[in-house]
Amino acid sequence: MTKIDTERSRILAIAPTTRGFGFAVLEDGAILVNWGIRSAEGDKNKQSVAKVKQLITQYQPSLFVLQDMKTSFRRSRVRNLSQKLIGVAAANKVKVAFISLEQVRLGLLTDGRGTKDAVAEALVKKFPQELTPRLPKKRNRPWISEQYNMGIFDALALAVTYHSFLGHKPFPRRP
Repeated sequence: MTKIDTERSRILAIAPTTRGFGFAVLEDGAILVNWGIRSAEGDKNKQSVAKVKQLITQYQPSLFVLQDMKTSFRRSRVRNLSQKLIGVAAANKVKVAFISLEQVRLGLLTDGRGTKDAVAEALVKKFPQELTPRLPKKRNRPWISEQYNMGIFDALALAVTYHSFLGHKPFPRRP
């Protein structure tokens, strides 16, 4: 992982989903510039790569953040997409950082344990105006599909975790 000057930075974080990807653009660690979901149909990886290229062109990030695939159980399509996105970032001379889900939990949740819903609630506390209307409903059964908006929170969690802890502070350890 490469450290950057987080005092003057723009981070673009991408979180692949089954329908495309969620994204978040965080500037100077505290300003949520933009966020959203980009859908893809057919060749999802090809469409996602094209849409990420557009985001990189539009926002000119100094850092591109992805989920660390070494520590996750993601499908091969998502792993392949991640590799392609690393190539896109390199072609645009944007540094890449990887954040694990464990690091997200340790960085955003008090006890370092919790669900994606708990992470989303922690992010709403940091950005209430922007995110409160987009907070997904909690899943009360594990077989219920994840809410469409969760990709936004997944991406923002990666960006906030990088900036808050890995950019310039020692990373917290599990209690």
